[in-house]
Amino acid sequence: MNIYISGRGAFAVQVAEAFEDAGHVLVGVAAPRLRKGHTDESHPLAWDRLRAWALPRNIAWTDADTLRAMHVPDGVDILVAAHSHAFIGRHTRARASVAAIGYHPSLLPLHRGRDAIRWTIRDGDKVTGGTVYHLTERTDGGPIAAQEHVLVPPGSTPQSLWREQLAPLGVRLLLRVVSDLARGRRIEVPQDEQLATWEPAMDAAPLFKPELIALPGSVPVQSDSWALHAEP
Repeated sequence: MNIYISGRGAFAVQVAEAFEDAGHVLVGVAAPRLRKGHTDESHPLAWDRLRAWALPRNIAWTDADTLRAMHVPDGVDILVAAHSHAFIGRHTRARASVAAIGYHPSLLPLHRGRDAIRWTIRDGDKVTGGTVYHLTERTDGGPIAAQEHVLVPPGSTPQSLWREQLAPLGVRLLLRVVSDLARGRRIEVPQDEQLATWEPAMDAAPLFKPELIALPGSVPVQSDSWALHAEP
C-alpha cells in the first residue's frame, strides 16, 4: 500500500519504519519543522524526527502546520495520523483512496482529547489501551478499526505508560489495520456516544484545524480536542 503519514517524533518514525519493513511504500510525510523546545532550523538535530528521517530517504516532507489536500500526492492508498497535532480535514483525507486512520492512546470513546494519557494517570485508571479509528470531522470520534486494552503498571507515569505500553501497541495496531485494509478487510465499529468522555488539554495549545478558513480575513480555527495521539 502507498501510505502518507502525518505525525511527529519517535512514534511517527517507528510507525514509518514498521510500514516499510512490512513492504508498504511511504510516499510522503507531514511533520513539524522543529522538535519541541528547539528554534535553530539550520541544525538538523533540531528538526522533528519524522522530518529528519524522511530527508535522506528522499521522501517528500510538508510542514504539518500547512498540510492541505494539495500536499498529498496522487496514488495514496492510506493516510495515517501518528501523533499528529494538526486536524486532518476532509479534503485532505479524501486524497487517500482506501482510508484515513489514526491512533489514539485510550480505549475510545473513553478519554477523548489531547492529553488522554495524562488523564488516565490522573484518574487512577487500572486499565487503558489504544485505538485505531477512521478519521472523521468529529475529533477522536470516528468508527473503530482496532482496539486492545493494557493494564496500567503500578507507579506508571504518563511518559512510562506511553513509552513502554501504548506506543508499541499503537505501532502494532496500525500495522494490523493497514494489513487488513490491504486484504480488503475494513472494520468500522461506531463509538458508543453514551460512554464517551472528553477531557481538555492540560498544558498544550489548542488543536490547529488548517482547512477551516471559511471566509476572507478569517483565522484558522483551533480546538481543545485533538486528532491523535498524545506522546508525553
